[in-house]
Amino acid sequence: MPKLIATHEVDDVAHWLSSPKRTEVFGSVASDIRTFVDPENPSRVGLSMDVSDMDAFQAVMESDAGAAAMKYDGVRQDTLVLLVES
Repeated sequence: MPKLIATHEVDDVAHWLSSPKRTEVFGSVASDIRTFVDPENPSRVGLSMDVSDMDAFQAVMESDAGAAAMKYDGVRQDTLVLLVES
């Protein structure tokens, strides 16, 4: 099961940290989801997670539910970077 790291910027860090959307939307394809905040740029945040099926994860990312969750969380999609454990 590969580990995935995602970094991006958000509009409101407190809202993003308290959001239930990560678990609701990605919980079926990822586990051990952890959040991180850049102490030098608090609008830059990150996630790490274990992904059971990368194709299923990508399908969620491209789904309407995935887009709605990112919008709800204030994710600035143009800043999203995904790193996959190799």
